[in-house]
This record gives sequence, C-alpha cells and structure tokens, in this order.
Amino acid sequence: MSSGSYYVPASSRWPVLGSVALGAMMVGTGIKLVYDTGLPLVLIGVVGVIAVMALWFRDVISESRGGLYDAQMDRSFRWGMGWFIFSEVMFFAAFFGALFYVRMFAIPWLGGEGAKGVSALLWPDFVATWPLLNPPDSSIVGARQVFSPWQLPLVNTLILITSSITLTIAHEALKEGYRKTCRNWLAGTVLLGVCFILIQGVEYYEAYAHYGITLEAGIFGATFFILTGFHGVHVIIGTLILATMLVRIIKGHFADENHFGFEASCWYWHFVDVVWVGLFIFVYVL
Repeated sequence: MSSGSYYVPASSRWPVLGSVALGAMMVGTGIKLVYDTGLPLVLIGVVGVIAVMALWFRDVISESRGGLYDAQMDRSFRWGMGWFIFSEVMFFAAFFGALFYVRMFAIPWLGGEGAKGVSALLWPDFVATWPLLNPPDSSIVGARQVFSPWQLPLVNTLILITSSITLTIAHEALKEGYRKTCRNWLAGTVLLGVCFILIQGVEYYEAYAHYGITLEAGIFGATFFILTGFHGVHVIIGTLILATMLVRIIKGHFADENHFGFEASCWYWHFVDVVWVGLFIFVYVL
C-alpha cells in the first residue's frame, strides 16, 4: 500500500519460498557430492528457484507498471542492488582467497618451505608445483593435464568482454530513446551469454572425459570447479535476467529516464564479466 509519498510494499511469500528452493538445491548438491545421490532434490531446487524468480519478477514489474514506485523506492532498489553485488564480491573473494592460500602457503609448506615446512615430513617425496597434478596422498588421483588458457577459456573471455560492450551500447541506446537499437544489441548480449554457457559445458565435458579434471582430482579439481562452477551459475542467472529485460523492451516497458530494472541487470552482468577476467587470469593463466 501507499502512505503519502512513501511506498510500503505488500507482504510477499517469494523471499521465503526462494530461500526454501535455494536450500533444497544446496542440500541436494551436498548429498550428491558426498553420497552420489540427491539429484532429484537438486532438480527440484533449481526448478523452484527459476519459478520464484519468474513470479517475483512478475509482481515487481506489475507494481512498477502500476505507478506504485517513487524516488524513495528507486533509492531503495539502488541501495539493495549495490549491497547485493557487494555480497557477491565477498562470496567470490572467499573462493579466490582459498585459491591464494592453497597456492601460496599450503602447497609450499607440504614441499618443505616456509614457517610450517615441517609438514613435508608427512609426504617426503612430494614436489610442490601448481597446477597440482600429483597430490601428495597417493590415494587421490590428480588431473592428467590442464586446459590451455588460449583455447576455450580465451574464447569465453572474448565472448564476455564483447557482451559487456554490446550491453553498454544497448543501455546507452535506451537512454537516448532508440528502442529498436536497444532491443537488437540486448538480443546480441543474450545470445553471447548463451554461447558462453554452451562453451563452458563443452569445457566441463572435456575436463571429465579427457583431462581427468574432476571434483575428486585433489585440490586443483576442487578449486577449479568451485570457482568456474559458481561463476557459470551466475552467468546462467544473468542471462535469464537479460532475457527478461529483452522481453520487457519488446513489450514497450521502461522509460528513457526511468529504467532501473534494466540498469540493475547491467550492473550484475558487468560484475559477472569482471569476475571471469579474474578467473581467467588466476585459474587458467597463472
């Protein structure tokens, strides 16, 4: 309801249902990793998340189109999106930090270097190298080889960088009132997102089928899939969001000067692109 110029949102069930869906997806993933079961729960969670996103988008769009939002709500949305992206930065910082710790401290210690070099007594024949293809524990089989950064990873990097450019062009076109131009460039961005996802799928197939890079392939396999996998999920979500924006543009939504939904999707996509550049450098190249 509206009280003066201050909009008070109606109660919503979507945050609770979204949390339940995410919880189901994460619990199912954990069961799958530990016991090799739980796939149905993962699928239920994924379907639930997509359904909640679609229905939540529907309600917000309806409220926006109904003229319920004012400058105060616009500020709330901007702060909310800003803090959400900050939380995502911290999310990936934790995984990059784990990778840094393993490479700069844990592995050198096992190789006899540093303040805790006594750890080398556990596996005296271990040679500290990265990528770690020969884990110190002989019961763990490491990857047979690693990806060349100048093949599929480079292609995906160029795709995401190009998608940032096409999305920026679409955004500027919307601000200038060139809706057809915005539609075309945004459609190109969505297509590039789909291409990235497909190439990532091919890379994962190659990793398991030919390179021996699996979640069981020691610390290298675990960090590789955690970093690239969570990023891939973000690309899928970002592509769905941009596809929603494309449908809205086609339907004539958004004003030249009032289109925060579109702008927020741009913020998110550019963040995803920046994270990939970091992944390309620290996971594939270095």
